[in-house]
Amino acid sequence: MNPFNNQGPCAGPMRRRSFLEIGGLSVLGLGMSDFLKMKAEAAAVGNSMEDRSVIFIWLPGGMPHMETYDMKPEAPSEYRGDFRPIRTNVKGIEVCEHMPMHAKIADKFAVIRSMHHEFADHGGAHKRMMTGRPPKTPTGTVNDAPAVPCIVKKILSSQKGNLEMPISVAGQDSNNMDSYALGSAYLGPANTPFLIPGNPNSENFKVNNIGVNPEMESRLDDRLAMLKGMDQFKRDIDKSGSMEAMDTFNAQAMEMLMSEDVRKAFDLKEEPDSVRERYGRSAYGQRGLLARRLVEAGSRFVTMVWQSPFVGNGSVTPKSSTGNWDCHAVNAHIFEDMKWRLPVYDQALTALIEDLYQRGLDEKVMLVVGSDFGHTPKINPQRGTKTGVVQPGRDHWPKAMSVLVSGGNMPMGQLIGATNDKGEHPVERVMTPNDLWATVYQHLGIDYNQYIKDLTGLPRQILPFGKPIKELARMG
Repeated sequence: MNPFNNQGPCAGPMRRRSFLEIGGLSVLGLGMSDFLKMKAEAAAVGNSMEDRSVIFIWLPGGMPHMETYDMKPEAPSEYRGDFRPIRTNVKGIEVCEHMPMHAKIADKFAVIRSMHHEFADHGGAHKRMMTGRPPKTPTGTVNDAPAVPCIVKKILSSQKGNLEMPISVAGQDSNNMDSYALGSAYLGPANTPFLIPGNPNSENFKVNNIGVNPEMESRLDDRLAMLKGMDQFKRDIDKSGSMEAMDTFNAQAMEMLMSEDVRKAFDLKEEPDSVRERYGRSAYGQRGLLARRLVEAGSRFVTMVWQSPFVGNGSVTPKSSTGNWDCHAVNAHIFEDMKWRLPVYDQALTALIEDLYQRGLDEKVMLVVGSDFGHTPKINPQRGTKTGVVQPGRDHWPKAMSVLVSGGNMPMGQLIGATNDKGEHPVERVMTPNDLWATVYQHLGIDYNQYIKDLTGLPRQILPFGKPIKELARMG
């Protein structure tokens, strides 16, 4: 019985006050007249801006392409590793044996195997991936250019609909939006997310707290900023007088956070147990389900960070594994880690893909799954920090990486690009993150060649280079 048919429609120190346990809500600031003008222009060329959404799943640490979507079974053993590929329901597409659910729905996703960039440090790689620009510094995750969700917010935000604005949902094992290079840089603090703690897999999960990013603290009364609960906030807000002191951005954010529609979208208890079980009672699974609920409720861009697969409830990361996808030998025994991590990932991601298709969301929602980089094709054994023994691992490798795409009314069941016989570098359809983002912008009805103004009024091009991936052109 299909559960989806049972329901209706390597990080540094971080500042505690600026993060969320499950996520942050962003509200942006384009005038209504500008927004309506852009909607009319999009409609004139056949795009319905309010109809399109993106779910971006971020796998920090670097998903190893050789253990997932770009296996090389004929390569020497020191390259191919322990796992073998399995066939899928699409001829010519194979995936790792530890992702059997993927094998059943390969007709509903496409894999780009030829993505690459030049930054081997997590910081530089995060910034390169998230902004579509080579960063000024190769380390650190504080952006010198705005992340794509911030640009999307700047362009598409309206003053109606509490969930039209982008939403970022990240793991509680980090405590700053800058951890993932999701900052707004020269677009200013009005595009920095509000912070809402919580764990969607928790039995008592609800949106009941407000966190305030550092840039906003100077504009809010300390007492208001420290209010612990949404209900208390609603009772006190008129008496405090703080609402009058907020600018339009703050007022819109608070209105959104007090909305019953928002609360309902975040309430996973609205879902049948069978659906929650299909996604898996993991951090990946319940964040995936939350992503579907948010885009279904109207959010235009949802970022989900899938870091550690299990969080809280007494869960413990095995000694041979690590908290994210960074599969250095010093961090993890790559094959033991993947045997623990991939089944959770397999269940959560395939549930999300199937759910989007079965609910008719695949035409309007584009799902993207990516990470900071791939990992070295050649295995590099080292002594594990936690295990104390020499174990296999793979180091950082930006020269080749895989990205999965699903939905968006795009042709699925295809492999795009290829790497050489050892998975070292692209040899067909060489692409950068900019080509991916050009495709995302196009899906949302955004002209990726246009300019937006920074805080000083200087025009900045949304994307300095790159073009949409032709193999992912919308089918009508």
